[in-house]
Amino acid sequence: MSPTALTVVADHCWNGTSDHPAGPTAVTAVDGVITSVAPAPAPAPELPPDARVVRLGARTLLPGLIDCHVHLVDEAHDSGLAAYQTLSAVPAMKAILAAGFTTVRDLGCAHDPINVALRQAVEDGLVEGPRLVVAPNIISAPGGHGDKMPDLSDRYGVDVGTLADGVAGLRRLVRHQARVGADWIKFAASGGFSSPADTPDHVTFTVEEMTAIVATARDHGLRCAAHAFNDEAVRRALTAGVRSVEHANLASAQTFARIADHGAYLCPTLHAQRRFIDNLDDEFWSGRDPRMRAQYRARAWRIRESATHLADSEVRIAFGTDAGMFPHGEAWREFADLAEVGLPPLRVLRAATSVAAELLERPNLGRIAPGATADLVAVAGDPFTDISAMGRVEFVARAGVVVVDRTTDGQ
Repeated sequence: MSPTALTVVADHCWNGTSDHPAGPTAVTAVDGVITSVAPAPAPAPELPPDARVVRLGARTLLPGLIDCHVHLVDEAHDSGLAAYQTLSAVPAMKAILAAGFTTVRDLGCAHDPINVALRQAVEDGLVEGPRLVVAPNIISAPGGHGDKMPDLSDRYGVDVGTLADGVAGLRRLVRHQARVGADWIKFAASGGFSSPADTPDHVTFTVEEMTAIVATARDHGLRCAAHAFNDEAVRRALTAGVRSVEHANLASAQTFARIADHGAYLCPTLHAQRRFIDNLDDEFWSGRDPRMRAQYRARAWRIRESATHLADSEVRIAFGTDAGMFPHGEAWREFADLAEVGLPPLRVLRAATSVAAELLERPNLGRIAPGATADLVAVAGDPFTDISAMGRVEFVARAGVVVVDRTTDGQ
């Protein structure tokens, strides 16, 4: 569908940066770009005769949401067939968009870099979904978090995923990721809870190796995201110069301060972690990996303690959920979990809009202002007083095209 002229009128409108929502506002977009943000009622700008007008009433209008950490295809659902992986991502992308996320950063995990093809398919209008910013794969060491099939690698010499040791090998992998179309480079600075051969307390690479990854990425105009759960892994990643730290769910208050001092961003993926530790004794774990369960049981108290330091930190939090580890339509629960550990609604909402856009270096996203991309979301209720309103998305426009309209008076 081609973008058309659109005016959205709402009783409450938050622009992604201000301290509080504005009153009645009319937002007009032409050809996917916001051209006017004005108090309503006000003289309407001149629009083409086919312009669409949506009146949201008491709903709250927000910028399109941004999730900086998703997995369209999780390794648990990786059939090994690239075509199947690609098809399985299509309903996930629709669920993401329906939840109000108009842009996501996919940080890989499938063995094939299908997110590169999906990014192009969305841009070309072949499939409906959010705007994709992608790291094709996770760079890891043999035995590290990205080494999902160590037996296969060892027995048959198959390089499964993107595994390397040493500066030369890691530089080669970064160049390969750039070659296949990376927007970002992701690497495992620490082990993980789901890893078959390490733990989240392990550190994967030396500072020299991490620095080689970041420097090579920079040579290609790319930024780096580091999967890092523990203090030492985060410290090394920051020393190397990463732009974003993913998880840090075992980190101390001092480490959060270090992230802030380095000017890096944190994607805490809190809901994914709490989902695992809050259900340790439930049927939730039936049929799941018992080793992973044991890893979470041993560290549940540390995850909870680490989360208590987020609200008091000055770290720039960018909204990232790890969706794909749980259903994509439930990504809104990250809002509630961040608020529950003490973050004020304004900080949480900025994390998913203007701060996330800063992390991705996409200044045209995450805000409602003339010249910005017309990504718009409306929720039933006021998220500034009830953050659960973020789970009640009733309107979504991506680049000026309405893709969700559950309002009764949309026209």
